[in-house]
Amino acid sequence: MDGNRIPRTECSELNGPRTLVRPRLTLVIPTRNERESVPLLLRALEPAFDGLPVEILFVDDSDDDTPETAARHARDRRMPVRMLHREKDAREGGLAGAVLAGARHARGEWALVMDADLQHPPEAAAALARTALGHGVDIVVGTRYTGSGSTGDGLDGPIRRLVSRGSTLVTKAVFPHRLAGVSDPMSGLFAFRTAAIDLDRLSPLGFKVLLELLVRHPGARVAEVSYRFAPRAAGTSKASLREGLRFLRHLARLRRPGATGRAESGRHAGPGRPGMSATARFLAFGLIGVSGIAVNTAALWFFHTVAGIQHLVSATLATQVSSLWNFALLETLVYHGGRGGGRRAVLMRGLAFLALNNLLLLGRLPFLEWLLHTGMGLLTANVISLVALFVARFLFSDLVIYRGPRDHGTRRDPVRVLVAPGSVPPGTPKPAAPTQAAVPEPKASAAHPKRPRYLTYRYDIAGTVTIGSQIRLPELEFFRAQWVPPDACDITVRVGDVGRRFPRHRAVMTEIPGRGAPQPTTVQYEEQLGRLGANFRVDIGDPIAVLVSPFLARSPHVVYTNVLEALLRFVLVARGRMLLHSACVELGGTGVMLSALTDTGKTSTVLRLLSEHDGRFLSDDMTVVDAHGNALCFPKPLTISAHTLHAVRSDDLTPHEWHRLQRQSRLHSKEGRSFAFTLARHNLPIMSINAVTQILVPPPKYAVDRLVSCRLSSAVKVTELFVIERGAPRLSDLGHEDTVSRLLVNTEDAYGFPPFRYFAPAITVAGLDHAQLRSREREVLAGFLSGVRSRVLASDRFGWADEIPRLLAADRPATNGRPVPAADGHPWPHWEPETPGSAPPLPIRSGVLPPYPALRSDSGASRENDAGGRTP
Repeated sequence: MDGNRIPRTECSELNGPRTLVRPRLTLVIPTRNERESVPLLLRALEPAFDGLPVEILFVDDSDDDTPETAARHARDRRMPVRMLHREKDAREGGLAGAVLAGARHARGEWALVMDADLQHPPEAAAALARTALGHGVDIVVGTRYTGSGSTGDGLDGPIRRLVSRGSTLVTKAVFPHRLAGVSDPMSGLFAFRTAAIDLDRLSPLGFKVLLELLVRHPGARVAEVSYRFAPRAAGTSKASLREGLRFLRHLARLRRPGATGRAESGRHAGPGRPGMSATARFLAFGLIGVSGIAVNTAALWFFHTVAGIQHLVSATLATQVSSLWNFALLETLVYHGGRGGGRRAVLMRGLAFLALNNLLLLGRLPFLEWLLHTGMGLLTANVISLVALFVARFLFSDLVIYRGPRDHGTRRDPVRVLVAPGSVPPGTPKPAAPTQAAVPEPKASAAHPKRPRYLTYRYDIAGTVTIGSQIRLPELEFFRAQWVPPDACDITVRVGDVGRRFPRHRAVMTEIPGRGAPQPTTVQYEEQLGRLGANFRVDIGDPIAVLVSPFLARSPHVVYTNVLEALLRFVLVARGRMLLHSACVELGGTGVMLSALTDTGKTSTVLRLLSEHDGRFLSDDMTVVDAHGNALCFPKPLTISAHTLHAVRSDDLTPHEWHRLQRQSRLHSKEGRSFAFTLARHNLPIMSINAVTQILVPPPKYAVDRLVSCRLSSAVKVTELFVIERGAPRLSDLGHEDTVSRLLVNTEDAYGFPPFRYFAPAITVAGLDHAQLRSREREVLAGFLSGVRSRVLASDRFGWADEIPRLLAADRPATNGRPVPAADGHPWPHWEPETPGSAPPLPIRSGVLPPYPALRSDSGASRENDAGGRTP
């Protein structure tokens, strides 16, 4: 038997037995007396799903000749078509039972449910399928109530529209948390990943299968695709009063405690009072905090003014008084017993709350003293210091002290993902109607009519990608290339208003698929704060145009790390190079690469290799590599974490800079990032919080040659790779495929912070979609590693910088990489490694610029001779 053959005896093949590749998605189409609709549906599905790995599965409960009609019209279809006909005595569960039966017989990893009467347009179903196959989600919902979605003419009359909308609102009110971020939980057009859904837990009644999927799987990741509900092509509606009563009974059954594994109650919403959301707890915490500030101020006045106690001691005593006050109010009014457990539990929570406030006091007292030295009054300075620590106090109390039992996998994703074909980005003006097209309008920026469009800062990355930006990007300062014409940039970054004006309940990532060159794909990310938040929009065309909100523009580090670097990564891949999460140095002429998960100790190892072993620096965080084993420098400023401080060997840092570095390194350490990832799992404006943090406490970033005395190298042939790990000391060889997989995992680890995983699936460069770009990235990496020896080096004492030079000296008597040039006038930068034995290039004379490098188009060809290209 052919290995690709998939025998199925339960279903009949309607277009003959054939050898096929297993489909990735199964269209599950329940039918009941649909003989008029089936031929129209089959004719419409094939062009809509052209090129997608899809099969069709009819689950038929008909009493007429629908099976024969389907078989007759399926013979000439290229798509595999199957039929599961259920006899009268086997039609358990009605429509819902048919959907579950189809899901159990699906050969694809995804099951997409749609009606046979063409009210779910095949084009909309195909958009749903592409979203399912391209995004990292578990359920995709076709929605009529957001984006470009509409009930259109699909609902007969205003009464049916009112009933549909009303039932949706009632359902969301009954399950406010499990249906969070889902605008149309009653939709009949949806898809789900079969491995993510426990079909045995489902027992839906009537039509509303999706509702039960969502309620019983609250941890499933959800995306929505807006569509227009179409009129029925043939047949009659199956809706009736009986179905409405069945829906209400189903809703009541799901709402019963225990029906979903955990009742939809306040405990699910959080540790506060039943039904109190995180936002409500935040506001209540703030109101109690205001009263606590008043109590603290009064106590401070008494201890310092009346009792005559020294001001810092008075502040310490006042903190104890206000902490007890706040705890009593929080315990009774907000958290209402928190996690329960009786008096002992209350005592433990009280001690934890006091410990928290006294721990924060250690940081607050120096701040208070500094405010006093500026001439501020004691009571005013005390209030400011208390307000400054409010957010940290709330988050620790809400997430740690009062957190209920761990409930893994039951939290809805905090970011709502919406794919809206044919829509316009939220907050942007809609195009004028055709009748108004003749009215001349002044040319202006789409962001704001008075905002400039000039790109002040331009960068040339390894001669491969050019970037123009209105904000300075410190991470790319090494690549400053003001000779690049603003209109010849591959990626542009501008500042403007993004999103709607008013706040929203959840962050939203909206993807608007493009329609070719005139209308590129647009991705827009909006947080809860409206236009005041850290929002951005990306038009993925040529060039790729990034628009960031004014607030986000104030944190260039977040702009680059969270938005721009992901785009740069995939543009490089489309042009035959990869941005690999790794460090690269040159030791004695040998190109050595280091790879590790974040916060392992890679940066401190690099610094020691440079300072103690006379290494040359290429990169610490990201390295540009190609398929021929070449590594190109990517010398971003180094971020110094707390465990990296010991490797810094610099006499150039002033005492003030050393003290600041010690404070910054603690915040921007592994523990700080872990806390940020914890916050990212909650419904909070995480990018705005990140931006505020970076603005108030900038990350400790320094040029490598300021931290240690070293030279830089522009390119090298890599022959040695060490994957460094913490653990018992060991050294082992790593096979080629294992190395490729490990380095891809380590690279992906660098992009773990939101919102990368929400907008990455929409990225298309040079005609390559996200999946194809990832595949090409793997090919580039596999080629790069083909001539590289790969080893795993583990250490329990951060000893990699001692072991690597010893291993190189023992294994390699001769130089494998390019020779170290002796000439001090080495041209800088050049983007191709020298071949061994070649003469070093001539030094650059003072005042003479290097030749302009070629600006490449999406195809990789030079644009030097284009009208908009560079000119000498």
